[in-house]
Amino acid sequence: MAPSPSPTRPVTREDILEAAARIFRRKGYHAASMQDIARAVNLQKASLYHHVSSKQEILVALLDRALDLLIEQMQGVLAMDAPPEEKLRQAVLGYTRVLAENRDLAAVLLLEFRFLEPEVRERHVRRRDAYERLWRQLLVEGQQAGAFHAEDPSLAAKALLGMINWLVIWYRPSGPLTPQEIGDYFGRVALRSLVKPDCLSGNETQPADKNFPDNPQR
Repeated sequence: MAPSPSPTRPVTREDILEAAARIFRRKGYHAASMQDIARAVNLQKASLYHHVSSKQEILVALLDRALDLLIEQMQGVLAMDAPPEEKLRQAVLGYTRVLAENRDLAAVLLLEFRFLEPEVRERHVRRRDAYERLWRQLLVEGQQAGAFHAEDPSLAAKALLGMINWLVIWYRPSGPLTPQEIGDYFGRVALRSLVKPDCLSGNETQPADKNFPDNPQR
């Protein structure tokens, strides 16, 4: 996170993007204004345009940043010298942590992309689909190694991502669970769902919901 702007430090593009992500998460892209963003970084609205040309430019930059984080994390998992089930665990944990530790950016990625203008939407969808293909690649590798029983890797990838994506709605840093604990729990759910029983370790054969609160957002 960039330091907060101050009279002795010029406002940077990083400051603007971080402020915009917070505002987009709180108000939504459509309701947020350039004036809101300028006010958040102590700039006049006219001065903001020296750094960015439009609200749409900010949205594109935030979506690119989010996908850059996720693609880098997933490529690291795929490059691991580890069994498929451990890669799956690390993929789920990594995705969970990125979303939980970057709540503003995650909300923009998952909720505000629909406001992209047509000329940039296609590019974003291609990158998003490329990220999802990394998950399918992981699941196919597990199938080929005889560790996974995902009949439809594409549908299984969507199911895993969908499970974790809801973090942007209910997760609160003040809640009883850390991102690590939530990621570990999701990882156990994923392993018990997709990994063949003889490939599971002892921990994964235990009930996935052991010691998990009824209301993890509180």
